[in-house]
Amino acid sequence: MRLFDSARAEVLPLQTGPIVTMYSCGITPYDAAHLGHAFVYLSFDVVQRRLRDAGFETRCVRNVTDVDDDILKKARSLGVNYLDLAAREMAKFDRDMQLINLLPMYAEPRATGAIPEILTMIGQLFAAGSAYEVDGWVYFEAATFPRLGQVSHADRASMLRLAAEHGGNPDDPRKRDPLDFVLWQPSLDDEPAWESRWGAGRPGWHIECSALAMRDLGPSLDIHGGGRDLAYPHHDCEAAQSETVTGRPFVSHWMHIGLVGLDGTKMSKSLGNLVFVSDLAEQSEPAAVRLALLDQHYRYDWEWRGELLAKAQSRLSTWRSTALSGRQGNVIDDVRAALDDDLNTPAALAAIDAAAHNGFNVAPAATLLGITL
Repeated sequence: MRLFDSARAEVLPLQTGPIVTMYSCGITPYDAAHLGHAFVYLSFDVVQRRLRDAGFETRCVRNVTDVDDDILKKARSLGVNYLDLAAREMAKFDRDMQLINLLPMYAEPRATGAIPEILTMIGQLFAAGSAYEVDGWVYFEAATFPRLGQVSHADRASMLRLAAEHGGNPDDPRKRDPLDFVLWQPSLDDEPAWESRWGAGRPGWHIECSALAMRDLGPSLDIHGGGRDLAYPHHDCEAAQSETVTGRPFVSHWMHIGLVGLDGTKMSKSLGNLVFVSDLAEQSEPAAVRLALLDQHYRYDWEWRGELLAKAQSRLSTWRSTALSGRQGNVIDDVRAALDDDLNTPAALAAIDAAAHNGFNVAPAATLLGITL
Protein backbone atom coordinates (compact mmCIF):
# COMPACT_ATOMS: atom_id res chain seq x y z
CA MET A 1 0.00 0.00 0.00
CA ARG A 2 1.29 3.45 -0.95
CA LEU A 3 0.09 6.58 0.81
CA PHE A 4 1.01 10.25 0.63
CA ASP A 5 3.21 11.19 3.59
CA SER A 6 2.77 14.85 4.49
CA ALA A 7 6.19 15.24 6.09
CA ARG A 8 8.06 13.85 3.08
CA ALA A 9 5.55 15.34 0.62
CA GLU A 10 5.28 12.30 -1.64
CA VAL A 11 3.43 9.05 -2.10
CA LEU A 12 5.49 6.33 -0.46
CA PRO A 13 5.11 2.65 0.43
CA LEU A 14 3.66 2.00 3.85
CA GLN A 15 6.28 -0.04 5.67
CA THR A 16 5.09 -1.66 8.89
CA GLY A 17 5.27 -4.83 10.91
CA PRO A 18 2.36 -7.27 11.14
CA ILE A 19 0.61 -4.91 13.58
CA VAL A 20 -0.11 -1.46 12.14
CA THR A 21 -0.50 1.29 14.73
CA MET A 22 -2.73 4.22 13.77
CA TYR A 23 -3.77 7.35 15.63
CA SER A 24 -6.53 9.61 14.38
CA CYS A 25 -7.13 12.92 16.13
CA GLY A 26 -10.69 12.79 17.45
CA ILE A 27 -13.33 15.39 18.15
CA THR A 28 -13.67 17.97 20.87
CA PRO A 29 -17.23 17.10 21.91
CA TYR A 30 -18.73 20.51 22.53
CA ASP A 31 -21.05 20.42 19.51
CA ALA A 32 -22.26 17.91 16.95
CA ALA A 33 -19.69 16.27 14.68
CA HIS A 34 -20.23 17.19 11.03
CA LEU A 35 -19.55 15.68 7.61
CA GLY A 36 -15.95 16.91 7.63
CA HIS A 37 -15.25 14.84 10.73
CA ALA A 38 -16.96 11.83 9.18
CA PHE A 39 -14.78 12.14 6.07
CA VAL A 40 -11.61 12.01 8.17
CA TYR A 41 -12.64 8.96 10.15
CA LEU A 42 -13.99 7.18 7.09
CA SER A 43 -10.61 7.60 5.38
CA PHE A 44 -8.85 5.93 8.31
CA ASP A 45 -11.54 3.24 8.30
CA VAL A 46 -10.87 2.32 4.66
CA VAL A 47 -7.13 2.13 5.31
CA GLN A 48 -7.84 -0.27 8.16
CA ARG A 49 -10.15 -2.41 6.05
CA ARG A 50 -7.62 -2.77 3.26
CA LEU A 51 -4.77 -3.55 5.66
CA ARG A 52 -6.87 -6.20 7.40
CA ASP A 53 -7.84 -7.60 4.02
CA ALA A 54 -4.10 -7.89 3.27
CA GLY A 55 -3.52 -9.86 6.47
CA PHE A 56 -2.35 -7.15 8.86
CA GLU A 57 -3.67 -6.47 12.34
CA THR A 58 -4.60 -2.83 12.85
CA ARG A 59 -4.77 -0.93 16.10
CA CYS A 60 -6.41 2.44 15.55
CA VAL A 61 -6.77 4.87 18.43
CA ARG A 62 -9.02 7.93 18.19
CA ASN A 63 -8.90 10.29 21.15
CA VAL A 64 -11.57 12.44 22.73
CA THR A 65 -10.44 15.96 23.65
CA ASP A 66 -12.79 16.31 26.62
CA VAL A 67 -10.96 19.20 28.26
CA ASP A 68 -9.82 22.28 26.35
CA ASP A 69 -10.79 25.91 25.82
CA ASP A 70 -13.66 25.20 23.41
CA ILE A 71 -15.52 22.64 25.49
CA LEU A 72 -15.08 24.62 28.70
CA LYS A 73 -16.35 27.80 27.05
CA LYS A 74 -19.40 26.02 25.63
CA ALA A 75 -20.19 24.28 28.94
CA ARG A 76 -19.94 27.65 30.72
CA SER A 77 -22.35 29.28 28.25
CA LEU A 78 -24.86 26.43 28.70
CA GLY A 79 -24.47 26.26 32.46
CA VAL A 80 -23.62 22.54 32.40
CA ASN A 81 -20.72 20.40 33.54
CA TYR A 82 -18.15 19.99 30.80
CA LEU A 83 -18.14 16.19 31.17
CA ASP A 84 -21.94 16.06 30.83
CA LEU A 85 -21.64 18.11 27.65
CA ALA A 86 -18.96 15.75 26.34
CA ALA A 87 -21.06 12.68 27.13
CA ARG A 88 -24.08 14.10 25.32
CA GLU A 89 -22.15 15.02 22.19
CA MET A 90 -20.17 11.76 22.16
CA ALA A 91 -23.43 9.81 22.16
CA LYS A 92 -24.46 11.70 19.01
CA PHE A 93 -21.05 11.17 17.47
CA ASP A 94 -21.05 7.44 18.14
CA ARG A 95 -24.48 7.11 16.56
CA ASP A 96 -23.36 8.93 13.40
CA MET A 97 -20.19 6.86 13.06
CA GLN A 98 -22.23 3.68 13.43
CA LEU A 99 -24.59 4.89 10.69
CA ILE A 100 -21.71 5.01 8.20
CA ASN A 101 -20.41 1.63 9.40
CA LEU A 102 -17.05 2.57 10.87
CA LEU A 103 -15.01 -0.22 12.44
CA PRO A 104 -14.78 -0.05 16.24
CA MET A 105 -11.68 1.68 17.56
CA TYR A 106 -8.88 -0.26 19.24
CA ALA A 107 -9.15 2.41 21.95
CA GLU A 108 -10.93 5.74 22.33
CA PRO A 109 -9.16 7.40 25.26
CA ARG A 110 -10.11 10.71 26.81
CA ALA A 111 -7.66 13.46 27.63
CA THR A 112 -8.94 13.61 31.20
CA GLY A 113 -7.93 9.97 31.61
CA ALA A 114 -4.26 10.64 30.88
CA ILE A 115 -3.33 13.38 33.34
CA PRO A 116 -0.59 11.28 35.03
CA GLU A 117 1.01 10.50 31.64
CA ILE A 118 0.75 14.16 30.62
CA LEU A 119 2.45 15.34 33.81
CA THR A 120 5.18 12.74 33.39
CA MET A 121 5.82 13.85 29.82
CA ILE A 122 6.01 17.51 30.82
CA GLY A 123 8.55 16.54 33.45
CA GLN A 124 10.60 14.77 30.79
CA LEU A 125 10.52 17.91 28.64
CA PHE A 126 11.87 19.94 31.55
CA ALA A 127 14.62 17.36 31.98
CA ALA A 128 15.47 17.69 28.29
CA GLY A 129 15.74 21.47 28.61
CA SER A 130 12.76 22.11 26.32
CA ALA A 131 10.17 23.36 28.82
CA TYR A 132 9.96 26.41 31.07
CA GLU A 133 7.43 27.82 33.55
CA VAL A 134 6.14 31.36 34.05
CA ASP A 135 3.43 32.13 36.64
CA GLY A 136 2.06 28.59 36.55
CA TRP A 137 2.05 28.46 32.75
CA VAL A 138 4.36 25.83 31.23
CA TYR A 139 5.60 26.18 27.66
CA PHE A 140 7.53 24.12 25.16
CA GLU A 141 10.47 26.17 23.91
CA ALA A 142 10.31 26.00 20.12
CA ALA A 143 13.94 27.07 19.71
CA THR A 144 15.06 23.75 21.22
CA PHE A 145 13.50 21.82 18.33
CA PRO A 146 14.92 23.09 15.00
CA ARG A 147 12.68 20.75 12.99
CA LEU A 148 9.46 22.48 14.07
CA GLY A 149 7.36 22.63 10.90
CA GLN A 150 8.62 19.30 9.54
CA VAL A 151 5.05 18.01 9.11
CA SER A 152 3.31 21.07 7.66
CA HIS A 153 6.32 22.69 5.93
CA ALA A 154 4.95 26.04 7.11
CA ASP A 155 7.36 28.95 7.33
CA ARG A 156 7.59 31.12 10.44
CA ALA A 157 5.10 33.74 9.20
CA SER A 158 2.57 31.02 8.38
CA MET A 159 3.13 29.35 11.75
CA LEU A 160 2.43 32.59 13.57
CA ARG A 161 -0.76 33.16 11.59
CA LEU A 162 -1.98 29.59 12.08
CA ALA A 163 -1.11 29.60 15.76
CA ALA A 164 -3.26 32.71 16.23
CA GLU A 165 -6.13 31.13 14.29
CA HIS A 166 -6.02 28.00 16.44
CA GLY A 167 -5.91 29.72 19.82
CA GLY A 168 -2.13 29.53 20.22
CA ASN A 169 -1.90 33.17 21.38
CA PRO A 170 1.48 34.10 19.85
CA ASP A 171 1.23 37.52 21.56
CA ASP A 172 1.34 35.96 25.04
CA PRO A 173 3.94 38.15 26.86
CA ARG A 174 5.05 35.24 29.05
CA LYS A 175 6.52 33.39 26.06
CA ARG A 176 10.19 33.53 25.17
CA ASP A 177 9.21 33.12 21.52
CA PRO A 178 5.75 33.60 19.95
CA LEU A 179 5.97 30.03 18.57
CA ASP A 180 6.36 28.49 22.03
CA PHE A 181 3.23 26.51 22.91
CA VAL A 182 1.38 25.65 26.09
CA LEU A 183 2.00 22.36 27.89
CA TRP A 184 0.18 23.25 31.12
CA GLN A 185 -1.90 26.23 32.21
CA PRO A 186 -3.61 27.49 35.36
CA SER A 187 -7.34 26.79 35.46
CA LEU A 188 -9.94 29.49 35.97
CA ASP A 189 -12.12 29.26 39.07
CA ASP A 190 -14.94 27.44 37.26
CA GLU A 191 -12.67 25.09 35.27
CA PRO A 192 -11.44 21.60 36.18
CA ALA A 193 -7.99 21.52 37.72
CA TRP A 194 -5.41 18.89 38.56
CA GLU A 195 -2.54 19.33 40.96
CA SER A 196 0.96 19.62 39.52
CA ARG A 197 4.31 20.89 40.70
CA TRP A 198 3.63 24.07 38.70
CA GLY A 199 0.30 24.63 40.45
CA ALA A 200 -3.27 23.48 39.91
CA GLY A 201 -4.22 23.58 36.26
CA ARG A 202 -5.00 21.67 33.11
CA PRO A 203 -3.07 20.43 30.06
CA GLY A 204 -2.54 22.17 26.76
CA TRP A 205 -4.06 20.73 23.59
CA HIS A 206 -0.99 19.23 21.92
CA ILE A 207 0.43 17.39 24.92
CA GLU A 208 -2.82 15.46 25.32
CA CYS A 209 -2.49 13.64 22.01
CA SER A 210 1.19 12.86 22.44
CA ALA A 211 0.59 11.33 25.85
CA LEU A 212 -2.43 9.31 24.72
CA ALA A 213 -0.82 8.06 21.52
CA MET A 214 2.39 6.91 23.20
CA ARG A 215 0.56 5.38 26.15
CA ASP A 216 -1.79 3.29 23.98
CA LEU A 217 0.40 2.58 20.92
CA GLY A 218 4.04 3.09 21.87
CA PRO A 219 6.73 5.73 21.20
CA SER A 220 6.52 5.54 17.39
CA LEU A 221 3.36 5.26 15.28
CA ASP A 222 2.97 3.83 11.80
CA ILE A 223 0.20 6.24 10.72
CA HIS A 224 -1.04 9.42 12.37
CA GLY A 225 -3.13 12.25 11.10
CA GLY A 226 -6.47 13.97 10.79
CA GLY A 227 -7.86 16.91 8.88
CA ARG A 228 -5.20 18.83 6.96
CA ASP A 229 -5.93 21.92 9.09
CA LEU A 230 -4.29 20.08 12.01
CA ALA A 231 -0.86 19.82 10.39
CA TYR A 232 0.16 23.09 12.04
CA PRO A 233 0.08 23.73 14.88
CA HIS A 234 -1.24 20.48 16.31
CA HIS A 235 0.77 17.80 14.55
CA ASP A 236 3.99 19.78 14.29
CA CYS A 237 3.81 20.48 18.01
CA GLU A 238 3.01 16.85 18.79
CA ALA A 239 6.04 15.73 16.81
CA ALA A 240 8.30 18.30 18.48
CA GLN A 241 7.46 17.36 22.05
CA SER A 242 7.25 13.60 21.37
CA GLU A 243 10.57 13.39 19.56
CA THR A 244 12.24 15.54 22.19
CA VAL A 245 11.21 12.99 24.83
CA THR A 246 11.94 9.79 22.89
CA GLY A 247 14.80 10.81 20.61
CA ARG A 248 13.19 8.90 17.73
CA PRO A 249 10.71 9.66 14.93
CA PHE A 250 7.18 9.98 16.31
CA VAL A 251 5.35 8.97 13.11
CA SER A 252 6.37 6.99 10.05
CA HIS A 253 3.52 8.16 7.83
CA TRP A 254 1.58 11.41 8.34
CA MET A 255 -1.86 11.17 6.72
CA HIS A 256 -3.87 14.36 6.24
CA ILE A 257 -7.42 14.52 4.96
CA GLY A 258 -8.94 17.24 2.77
CA LEU A 259 -11.50 19.67 4.14
CA VAL A 260 -15.18 19.51 3.27
CA GLY A 261 -16.85 22.75 2.23
CA LEU A 262 -20.40 23.99 1.83
CA ASP A 263 -21.34 26.94 -0.36
CA GLY A 264 -17.73 27.86 -0.97
CA THR A 265 -16.60 27.86 2.68
CA LYS A 266 -14.91 25.26 4.86
CA MET A 267 -17.45 23.44 7.00
CA SER A 268 -16.83 24.39 10.64
CA LYS A 269 -18.61 24.62 13.97
CA SER A 270 -17.64 28.26 14.39
CA LEU A 271 -19.33 29.24 11.12
CA GLY A 272 -22.35 26.99 11.62
CA ASN A 273 -22.37 25.88 7.95
CA LEU A 274 -22.68 22.22 8.84
CA VAL A 275 -24.08 19.06 7.29
CA PHE A 276 -24.65 16.09 9.59
CA VAL A 277 -24.53 12.37 8.87
CA SER A 278 -27.72 11.81 10.87
CA ASP A 279 -29.65 14.31 8.75
CA LEU A 280 -28.42 12.78 5.50
CA ALA A 281 -29.29 9.30 6.77
CA GLU A 282 -32.90 10.46 7.10
CA GLN A 283 -32.92 11.52 3.44
CA SER A 284 -31.53 8.21 2.19
CA GLU A 285 -30.10 5.02 3.62
CA PRO A 286 -26.85 5.33 5.62
CA ALA A 287 -24.93 3.22 3.08
CA ALA A 288 -25.55 5.94 0.51
CA VAL A 289 -23.97 8.52 2.82
CA ARG A 290 -20.86 6.35 3.15
CA LEU A 291 -20.76 5.83 -0.60
CA ALA A 292 -21.07 9.57 -1.30
CA LEU A 293 -18.04 10.17 0.92
CA LEU A 294 -16.07 7.36 -0.73
CA ASP A 295 -16.51 9.10 -4.08
CA GLN A 296 -14.08 11.82 -2.94
CA HIS A 297 -10.31 11.33 -2.80
CA TYR A 298 -9.17 11.64 0.81
CA ARG A 299 -6.36 14.09 0.13
CA TYR A 300 -8.28 16.88 -1.55
CA ASP A 301 -10.74 19.53 -0.41
CA TRP A 302 -14.22 19.20 -1.85
CA GLU A 303 -17.72 20.67 -1.62
CA TRP A 304 -20.78 18.87 -0.37
CA ARG A 305 -23.72 19.06 -2.79
CA GLY A 306 -27.12 17.46 -2.36
CA GLU A 307 -26.91 15.64 -5.68
CA LEU A 308 -24.00 13.56 -4.38
CA LEU A 309 -26.42 11.67 -2.15
CA ALA A 310 -28.86 10.97 -4.99
CA LYS A 311 -25.97 9.72 -7.15
CA ALA A 312 -24.82 7.39 -4.39
CA GLN A 313 -28.31 5.98 -3.85
CA SER A 314 -28.64 5.28 -7.58
CA ARG A 315 -25.24 3.63 -7.57
CA LEU A 316 -26.26 1.33 -4.74
CA SER A 317 -29.33 0.23 -6.69
CA THR A 318 -27.19 -0.63 -9.72
CA TRP A 319 -24.71 -2.59 -7.64
CA ARG A 320 -27.50 -4.51 -5.91
CA SER A 321 -28.93 -5.57 -9.24
CA THR A 322 -25.89 -7.87 -9.62
CA ALA A 323 -26.35 -9.61 -6.26
CA LEU A 324 -27.77 -12.82 -7.78
CA SER A 325 -25.21 -13.00 -10.54
CA GLY A 326 -22.88 -15.98 -10.42
CA ARG A 327 -20.22 -14.09 -12.37
CA GLN A 328 -17.41 -12.95 -10.07
CA GLY A 329 -14.67 -11.55 -12.31
CA ASN A 330 -11.61 -9.84 -10.80
CA VAL A 331 -13.24 -6.63 -9.60
CA ILE A 332 -12.05 -7.11 -6.00
CA ASP A 333 -8.46 -7.15 -7.24
CA ASP A 334 -9.12 -3.93 -9.13
CA VAL A 335 -10.51 -2.37 -5.95
CA ARG A 336 -7.48 -3.52 -3.96
CA ALA A 337 -5.16 -2.02 -6.56
CA ALA A 338 -7.01 1.30 -6.40
CA LEU A 339 -6.87 1.42 -2.61
CA ASP A 340 -3.17 0.54 -2.64
CA ASP A 341 -2.59 3.51 -4.94
CA ASP A 342 -2.84 6.28 -2.32
CA LEU A 343 -6.31 5.19 -1.19
CA ASN A 344 -7.93 6.04 -4.52
CA THR A 345 -11.53 5.35 -3.53
CA PRO A 346 -13.04 7.11 -6.59
CA ALA A 347 -11.10 4.68 -8.81
CA ALA A 348 -12.29 1.79 -6.66
CA LEU A 349 -15.91 2.87 -7.13
CA ALA A 350 -15.38 3.24 -10.87
CA ALA A 351 -14.04 -0.33 -11.03
CA ILE A 352 -17.15 -1.60 -9.27
CA ASP A 353 -19.36 0.44 -11.61
CA ALA A 354 -17.71 -1.16 -14.65
CA ALA A 355 -18.07 -4.65 -13.22
CA ALA A 356 -21.73 -4.08 -12.36
CA HIS A 357 -22.37 -2.75 -15.86
CA ASN A 358 -20.95 -5.98 -17.26
CA GLY A 359 -23.15 -8.12 -15.02
CA PHE A 360 -20.57 -9.24 -12.45
CA ASN A 361 -21.49 -9.77 -8.81
CA VAL A 362 -19.87 -6.80 -7.03
CA ALA A 363 -20.98 -7.60 -3.46
CA PRO A 364 -17.55 -8.82 -2.23
CA ALA A 365 -15.83 -5.74 -3.63
CA ALA A 366 -18.40 -3.45 -2.03
CA THR A 367 -17.89 -5.25 1.30
CA LEU A 368 -14.18 -4.42 1.17
CA LEU A 369 -15.24 -0.76 1.12
CA GLY A 370 -17.55 -1.27 4.10
CA ILE A 371 -20.78 -1.39 2.12
CA THR A 372 -23.11 -4.37 2.45
CA LEU A 373 -25.37 -4.89 -0.56
